Amino acid sequence: MTFGERLTLVRKRKKLSQAQIGKLIKINGDAYGRYERNEVKPTIEMALKIAQALEVSLDFLTGNTDIELDKDMLNRVQAITKLTDKNKEYLYVTLDALIRDFRNKESYSL
Repeated sequence: MTFGERLTLVRKRKKLSQAQIGKLIKINGDAYGRYERNEVKPTIEMALKIAQALEVSLDFLTGNTDIELDKDMLNRVQAITKLTDKNKEYLYVTLDALIRDFRNKESYSL
């Protein structure tokens, strides 16, 4: 997917108009639409403003990852990075167990 396609995807998921996004990043909605149509590439500063307004990572918008991290998930990841190595390991063990249990539950419910 292109940068513009990713912008469109996220904006529509959030049920926002181009004009609303334009207002959030302080540009005209038509100018924002040009980014979605891949007519113009934004500066890095503008791309960052767009990512912040859409509450997704810049890596997702630029195609560096297909994982769409929202603001809540990013905040959690940042909190984890501040833990001690020992506490991170405890958290990872717990998360791994929960993920395994959820996957098992899903597979049995089919």
